[in-house]
Amino acid sequence: MHTKQRVATIFFTLATTLLAAQTKSMEDIPYPSDTRTIALPGGTKIAYTDRGNGPFTLVFVHGLGTNLKAWQHNADSLSAHYRCVALDLPGYGKSSKSDYPFGMAFFADQVLEFCTALDLQNVVLAGHSMGGQIALTAALRDTGSVKKLILIAPAGIETFSEAEATWLKMVYTPEVVKNTPPEQIRKNFLINFYQWPEDAESMYEDRLSLRETAEYDGWCHMIPKCVAAMLDEPVFGRLGEIALPTLVIFGENDALIPNPILHKTQNTLHIANLAQSGIPGSRLRLLPKAGHFVQWEQAAATNQAIREFLEE
Repeated sequence: MHTKQRVATIFFTLATTLLAAQTKSMEDIPYPSDTRTIALPGGTKIAYTDRGNGPFTLVFVHGLGTNLKAWQHNADSLSAHYRCVALDLPGYGKSSKSDYPFGMAFFADQVLEFCTALDLQNVVLAGHSMGGQIALTAALRDTGSVKKLILIAPAGIETFSEAEATWLKMVYTPEVVKNTPPEQIRKNFLINFYQWPEDAESMYEDRLSLRETAEYDGWCHMIPKCVAAMLDEPVFGRLGEIALPTLVIFGENDALIPNPILHKTQNTLHIANLAQSGIPGSRLRLLPKAGHFVQWEQAAATNQAIREFLEE
C-alpha cells in the first residue's frame, strides 16, 4: 500500500472510530435484562426493574451520578421477601433526557408519580445519598401513599452555610465534570468505599462508557444542577415533620458525609445522630467496615437491617 493510501486509511479509521463514539447512546450500556420503561402522565419515561412480591413494595432511589444498578445487591436478595422496584431518575441511566429542573422537589414528584402510575401499594421509599434527600422531600410532599422510609447515607442532614454552598457550586461545574480524567474518576469511586469491592469495577467501567455517549454533555450539565438543588432545597429544618417509621443507615467509615473539606471537625456519627434525633421515632444503624456506598459494600448487613425494620 502506498504511503498516501496508508495515511488515508488511518485517517478514515480514526474518523470512523470517533463518529461511532459520538453516536453511542446510554441505551448501549449493559443493564439488567428485566429493565422496563413506563411513561408518566407528564411525558417522562422512567426505566425501572420490578422483582418479587410481599407485604411491602420497596422503591429504591439512587444517588448523585449513579443509576438503578446501585441497588442490585439489595433488590436481588430482598425480592425474595418483598416487591423490589428500582428506578432511574429522569436524566439518569435509561430514563428520558431533557432540560428538566433537576431539583429535589422535581425528583420527589416524579418518584411519587411513578408509584401512582404503577399503582404500587404499601410503598417503602429507600434512598441513597441524594436519593435519601429525595425520599425525605417526597415524604414531606406525599399525601399518604408512602408507609415507611429507609435512608442510606442520606444527603440533606448535613447543613452548609451560604459561603460553603457558594463554594461547592463553584467547584461542581459542567466543565469540571466533563474534563475529569479517568484516573480521577477512579479515585472518586474509591472514596465511596471503605475497601474497593472487585464487583464495583463495573461502576467505573459504566462511567467510562458514559463519556462516549451522545448524552454525556447533558449529563455533565445535569450533575451540577443536582448538587445546587441539594444545597438550595434543604430538608434538615423539616425533619420533625416526618411522621413515618424511618430507618437510617450509615457506614461507620463514610468518607463523604460529612464533607471532608468543609467539615473536618465533624464525623459520620455526628451526622447520623442528627438524623435520628431530628426524625421522631427513627431507628439508626451504623455498619462497620463500610463507606458511603454502604448498601453495596455491606449488602448482607444492609439487607438484614432492612428486613428487621420492615418486620417490626
